[in-house]
Amino acid sequence: MSKKRKGRVKMNPKENPQEMMPEEEKQPAEDEIPETEAGEPEEEAAPEKEKTELEAAEEKVAEYLAMAQRVQADFENFRRRNESVRSDSFAEGKRDVAAAMLPVLDNLERAAAAAEKSPDEALKNGVNLVLKQMNDVYQKLSVTPINRLGEKFDPNLENAVLQGTEDEGEPGTVCQVLQKGYMMGDRVLRHAMVKVVPE
Repeated sequence: MSKKRKGRVKMNPKENPQEMMPEEEKQPAEDEIPETEAGEPEEEAAPEKEKTELEAAEEKVAEYLAMAQRVQADFENFRRRNESVRSDSFAEGKRDVAAAMLPVLDNLERAAAAAEKSPDEALKNGVNLVLKQMNDVYQKLSVTPINRLGEKFDPNLENAVLQGTEDEGEPGTVCQVLQKGYMMGDRVLRHAMVKVVPE
């Protein structure tokens, strides 16, 4: 009976080394891609993608900046309108109060004129003091009387309620003031009631 010789199998150098490998090792992995094929497309696509994202971000920034500028402009316009309305309302309120107090001023002037005929010095001084205080308040409010006696009649400032005669003055002029008018700044609080010489 012959014996089989044990030992290392001698490989022929001409034989392909892969033929000696197991079947699992001979077949390359399906997901293995050569570096030249896998790396190049990603490297080319990355800059394009970044450029697109940058452009989109810049468009968003411009859009938000324009929106913020519009909102700021709208707010500034609103603030200016609000300040203007508030200022006009305050000025109108002052004019209304000043106009409402004019009859009180008229009566104080009549009282002062009547007190001049009284022998009571205390009464005379008291009425004159109140009248002075009233005039000081009107002066602080920039309220001034319309006094155009002898001047050409102006319908924007005066109401002609009586007609004078030729010997009372020049034609078309104010010859008598029946009730004083007043202005606050450039606004008429009350037109003066006057007598005018006919033309």
